[in-house]
Amino acid sequence: MAMKKKPVTGMKDIMPREMEIRDYCIGQIKETYRSFGFSSVETPCVEHIENLSGGHGGENEKLIFKILKRGEKLKIDEAKEELDLVDGGLRYDLTVPLSRYYANNANDLGSPFKALQMGNVWRADRPQRGRYRQFMQCDIDILGEPTILAEIELILATTTLLGKLEFDNFTIRINDRRILKAMAAYSGFSEESYDNVFITLDKMDKIGLDGVKEELLSAGYAEDAVTKYLALFSEDGHDTAAIRALSQTLGEHLPAEVSENLITIIESVEGAKSADFKMSFDPTLVRGMSYYTGPIFEISMDEYGGSVGGGGRYDEMIGRFTGQDTPACGFSIGFERIIMLLLERDFKVPGAGKKIAYLVEKNMPADKMAKILDKAKQAREAGETVSVAIMKKNKKFQKDQLTAEGYAEITEFFSDKEI
Repeated sequence: MAMKKKPVTGMKDIMPREMEIRDYCIGQIKETYRSFGFSSVETPCVEHIENLSGGHGGENEKLIFKILKRGEKLKIDEAKEELDLVDGGLRYDLTVPLSRYYANNANDLGSPFKALQMGNVWRADRPQRGRYRQFMQCDIDILGEPTILAEIELILATTTLLGKLEFDNFTIRINDRRILKAMAAYSGFSEESYDNVFITLDKMDKIGLDGVKEELLSAGYAEDAVTKYLALFSEDGHDTAAIRALSQTLGEHLPAEVSENLITIIESVEGAKSADFKMSFDPTLVRGMSYYTGPIFEISMDEYGGSVGGGGRYDEMIGRFTGQDTPACGFSIGFERIIMLLLERDFKVPGAGKKIAYLVEKNMPADKMAKILDKAKQAREAGETVSVAIMKKNKKFQKDQLTAEGYAEITEFFSDKEI
C-alpha cells in the first residue's frame, strides 16, 4: 500500500516562511510574559482520561483523542465499557494539565504562582479557517491570587504582547459567570438548567436574539422566563454604566462586589494599557468551559471575524485534585489564529538580518571554496543570514525560488574568476 503524502485531516505541515514568524512570536511571547513575572512550565501532552473527562471541559470533552491501554492491560475481548479500553487522552487544553501540575507540585512553587505554558493540544473538531485538530496554545495563569489583580495583570500582559505583534483596534470582551447565573435566576430558570441555557446563549452572535428565543422555547422553557431573560440583553451600552444598570436590575440576585470588581478591572486596564484596544462589557459572553467561576474574557478582532483568545477565573478546578479550592485565573491567546493573521498581512519579522545567497559553481577548487566559506562566515558574524548552495543548471528558477524565500542578495561564484 502506498504511503500517504498529505498530513492527517485537521493537521498541517508548516513551511519555512511560517516557521520564521512562529519562532519570532514565541520569542516575543516569552520575553513579554517573563517581563510580567511569569515562569515557563511544561506538562505532558497525555493526560489521565479521568482528568480530561471530569465534566469541566464543556463541549471539548466530546472531542478528546483517546488512547488505548497498552500491552497486557488492553483486553478487548473482556471490555464492557470504554474505560476498560482507555486510560489516557491527548490534552484538549492546557488548563486541566496545569491544574494537575499545581496540585502535584504546589509545595515547591511560590504563591501566587505565575505560570507561562506553551504547547500543542488536540481536539477532534471539524477543521475550518483558523481551526485545526492539532494546534499550539499559549497560556498564562496566576494561581493562588484571590483578588482581581490577577485578572488585571493577565489582561495587561496579553494586550501588551498583541501590541508588540502590531495588533491594534481589537476588543477585550468581559463578563462574569456570576452575572450569567444571576440573570438566569432573576428570569426564573432553575439552577440545574443554567448550563443548557448558557449553551444556547453562547450562539447569540450566530443566530441572534430571535434564534436564542426560539431555541429556548423549543427546549421547553417557560415563555415568561425566556421573555424576561432576553429583555436583559436588549439594553444598549457596553461600558461600566451598563454594568451598574444591570446590577441594579438584578438586585439581590447579584452580590454588589461582583459588578464593582468588574468595573474596577475595566477601569484599571484602561488606565494602564500600553496597546491600542478597548474594553467592552458583554453580558452574552459565556465561554464554553464549565470550570469558570468568575470574570471571563475574550479577544475579538474584526480582521479575523471572531475570537483570537480568551480566559477567566477557575477557582474550583485545582480543588478537584486536592479537595481544597485554590484561586486560579488564566488567559490564552489563539496562537494559530495570530500566526494566520500575520501571514495574511505578509508580516515581516523586524530586526531580521539581510538574507544572502552564494551560488557556487560545481567542482569549485578547494582554495576558492575556502575563500567563499570565509566570506559567508564573516557575513554571518555581521548578523546576516547566508546560504551557500551549488549552482543549478536552471539558474533562473533557482534564483526565483531564493527570492521567494526572502533572499535579497544573490551572488554567483565561478572557478575561472577571482574571488
